[in-house]
Amino acid sequence: MKKARDAFTLYDLRVEVVATGKPMVCNHAAGDFFLVSGENLSLPPGQTFPIYPLAALLPLLPAKQRASDENDWMTTDALIACPDPHCGGQFRIVRTGRRTFRHSEVTRVPLEKRKASRRVRG
Repeated sequence: MKKARDAFTLYDLRVEVVATGKPMVCNHAAGDFFLVSGENLSLPPGQTFPIYPLAALLPLLPAKQRASDENDWMTTDALIACPDPHCGGQFRIVRTGRRTFRHSEVTRVPLEKRKASRRVRG
């Protein structure tokens, strides 16, 4: 099947709380998780997730969603420490699958206009 001209793929992610030898002091427990599909984040029914670790994780998620070189740390490293230095929690970010999106379905900026705006003028 031929790929649409404006198609691109992103990884779906699962972010799970992992316990270490230190006690956890934040409002998360080993096994808690959330999923990322495209721009959407979802939690299991009834589960919460504290905003401070989420704020630390958010900048990494779009990078983990994209394909990266096999030698890039973004490909190999999956454990992120909780931002609270007193908390023993870590977060494992796992790529769980791939999803195809179309540029025309996720933005109003026409693809041709975007390409033209990247040209360097001299």
